[in-house]
Amino acid sequence: MTEPTPESTHGRRRARTSRRHTVAKVLISSLVVVAMVTGLGVVFLYRHLNDNLTVLDPGSQLTDRPEKAVDEVPQEPLNILVMGSDTRAGEGNAIDNESGAGGSDTTLLFHLSADRENAYGISIPRDSIVDRPSCTTDDGDAIPAETDVMWNEAFTVGGPLCTVQQFEQLSGVFVDHFVVVDFNGFRDMVDAIGGVEVCIPEDIEDPAHGINIPAGTREISGYEALNYVRARYTLGDGSDIGRIKRQQAFIAAMANKVVSGGMLARPDQLVGFLDAATESLTVDPGLSNVLKIGRIGLGFSGIGLSNIRFSTVPFEYDTRPGFEGRVVWTPEAADVWDAIAADEPLSRRLEGETVISADSVPGTSSDESASPSDGTSAGPSGGASAPPQADPEREAQLEAAGLCA
Repeated sequence: MTEPTPESTHGRRRARTSRRHTVAKVLISSLVVVAMVTGLGVVFLYRHLNDNLTVLDPGSQLTDRPEKAVDEVPQEPLNILVMGSDTRAGEGNAIDNESGAGGSDTTLLFHLSADRENAYGISIPRDSIVDRPSCTTDDGDAIPAETDVMWNEAFTVGGPLCTVQQFEQLSGVFVDHFVVVDFNGFRDMVDAIGGVEVCIPEDIEDPAHGINIPAGTREISGYEALNYVRARYTLGDGSDIGRIKRQQAFIAAMANKVVSGGMLARPDQLVGFLDAATESLTVDPGLSNVLKIGRIGLGFSGIGLSNIRFSTVPFEYDTRPGFEGRVVWTPEAADVWDAIAADEPLSRRLEGETVISADSVPGTSSDESASPSDGTSAGPSGGASAPPQADPEREAQLEAAGLCA
């Protein structure tokens, strides 16, 4: 066998180094290109976007953490807990004449599989009744455990880290990263991509909260978009569960527009989106700069829109006196969290009847099930499948959520 020459050995060693740093090079190159095209200095742009971020270091405040899943693949699965803050503090957040630090009406666990073939967004109802574990606030104050309390109380009494602690202890799923976004940031991100298409089956009129949105299918942005995802009492069945489904549909439509609308080829939109997003986010140290965030974003490049799917943790309504209108997780919820912790695909049974995918947002132009162009629709792995059949139960659930069926 011919001995390798120093030149060939050196070549292989350089190739390995190149592969190891490919992701970082792509991100840095992209940032340079964006800066050049838009006339911004790359150093200024990089520092500006990083300075926008608010970083919250949990230190030793998260305790008794679950084990992290490890796969025999080049990458690792990622679990990102997203929390929406309804604080009225800060520029652009003082809406509907309310004030105060607020809490969190939205909690969503986003799971990116290790093979980068599936992404699941699983919503947790704010009205879930749970036994909250003890936790520590952002300032280090101890919060005692409490039984039979609403899910979103953890954020109110202890902030994001108490919500992370609560999620990990009740689900058994390790949280790799967490993100908190406020009203103003959400609105600005929607504006940065030029609005999001929705289908509104009936006029939304809620004078008490300053919400008035006419029915129809069109793109909405600004405060109208913010009011749409906040609306609850005058749309569908008025439940928080219905609002969750509308929020899932809206996020799915955002993902569809970003991926299929060529935003990455529009430097002006890309910079605007990054500026809006980073300015409104509170993140853990693992997401403390745009390159770290970009590495996760690249993980979505090979996932088809049909495999970006949103569902709600299995639940049922609480029937105990004094808990009317609240919900409790069913035994199937444990199966969902076990699958996520083990980085296993969710079955149709665990996803539920009203799963929403980014390629098929109910009632909009991306809803392939409503008007497939060739008589087929994309299956879970991107291949063709039989035309979808009418599902009266699903349609009833969508109508109850205030979505076009």
